[in-house]
Amino acid sequence: MVKEHSVRVYRSEENLAREDQLAYKIAQVAADPVEVADDVTDMVINRIIDNAAVAVASLTRGPIIAARSQATAHQVSANGRGGTIYGVADRTSPEWAAWANGVAVRELDYHDTFLSAEYSHPGDNIPPVLAVGQHLGCSGAELIRGIATGYEIQVDLVKAISLHKHKIDHVAHLGPSAAAGIGTMLGLDVETIFQAVGQALHTTTATRQSRKGEISTWKAHAPAFAGKMAVEAVDRAMRGQTSPVPIYEGEDGVIAWMLDGPDASYQVPLPEAGEAKRAILDTYTKEHSAEYQAQAWIDLARKLHTEHPELSDPANVASVVLHTSHHTHYVIGSGANDPQKYDPKASRETLDHSIPYIFTVALQDGRWHHVDSYARERAGREDTVALWNKVTTAEDAEWTRRYHSLDPQEKAFGGRVEITMADGTTITDEIAVADAHPQGARPFAREQYINKFRSLADGVIDPAEIDRFLDTVQRLSELAAGELDGLNIMAADGVIDAAGAPKGLF
Repeated sequence: MVKEHSVRVYRSEENLAREDQLAYKIAQVAADPVEVADDVTDMVINRIIDNAAVAVASLTRGPIIAARSQATAHQVSANGRGGTIYGVADRTSPEWAAWANGVAVRELDYHDTFLSAEYSHPGDNIPPVLAVGQHLGCSGAELIRGIATGYEIQVDLVKAISLHKHKIDHVAHLGPSAAAGIGTMLGLDVETIFQAVGQALHTTTATRQSRKGEISTWKAHAPAFAGKMAVEAVDRAMRGQTSPVPIYEGEDGVIAWMLDGPDASYQVPLPEAGEAKRAILDTYTKEHSAEYQAQAWIDLARKLHTEHPELSDPANVASVVLHTSHHTHYVIGSGANDPQKYDPKASRETLDHSIPYIFTVALQDGRWHHVDSYARERAGREDTVALWNKVTTAEDAEWTRRYHSLDPQEKAFGGRVEITMADGTTITDEIAVADAHPQGARPFAREQYINKFRSLADGVIDPAEIDRFLDTVQRLSELAAGELDGLNIMAADGVIDAAGAPKGLF
């Protein structure tokens, strides 16, 4: 069983011992040479496939083009081979490879998730760990160990410490987890990882305005930036540079001034020495390209589309109320009080954080598509706008309780819909978790991850390259030192126009 560690703020004169600091305990977990279990290895492979799927689907989107052009402007750094960049043959310095690939993975909001006290996309750990592994010629087994640690630390922090409550962006847990994962992969000592974790946290705390109101393209860049900072933090720590101490518990530290304040108290679960890192098995991926709390609602809307086709016509509907958790209501629902969530001219990033919009389109179309469902002409359709404006959310205490439940059989991310028809009759239904969730109607397994990759790679990656990648990644534990380059994927000829990339400083 994991051990819970008490974490609070300490005055400077209390002189908290290094060994008692959360960053040091994270470093101890990262440095533990415990073996990775077979089921964890299988899930690591699934998530590399998942990341690759959503990355190749975004190769021609603006944020990826910009990030890729920034990365390719930088040469491979000294003392290594550099990291690869999704879609192209170019190599670059590992921090820039982490940046470009991190944006590609995050852009469509379509990869894995873990929700508890905080929100997270643990797959964001993979680009920085992989980039460093490629640069330094690590083996597949070493990469697996690093990724398992990245997931473990991020999930454990997410279980214990809420960032969004204080309007701090969730990537503040990603910087430390990615730094820890890199430390594991490279076999660094506890002190070096400790310093890297502290620096990574210090440089990745930012406000949640990136996910509020008119959501910008920075939403995709934020986790990539955290990954890039983690790579740089590890580099500095390996060169003997130190970080603010104690970074979490100090009287002027993150907890005291950004989170619950000087009277804060957290219980952070971490594996004990010799205990396997299994947190990746608690996480879940997305079948649909939308914010995770929308996954179950899309599945319910598709069901209602089939059972009640009359719901597609706004003339038949008086109101639609989604009774759901606190988070869904206040972050992606009408409780956010963001008029942009009802604006047909809103950005894609905003629409994928609008459950009224998502439920409306899935209800009318009976499907969800990562491009078509967000198209400007789709959002602006007159009957869609009319129905959309009849959809609201309401917090329900029971769904909030289930959202925060630690029991995987009870934990839920959906809710109950109550539709009042124009004639006064009502239609009600509910869903607890998405169909693809481990507790859902159709849980994702290796077959579904491969199908997702093949579907999103169609027309972007040549069939032979698709087969090569899938063969390589499924042999991950057998890949020798220097063979991680095989996890890159080349776009088909003509897909990427490097000459058309935007120009900047580099």
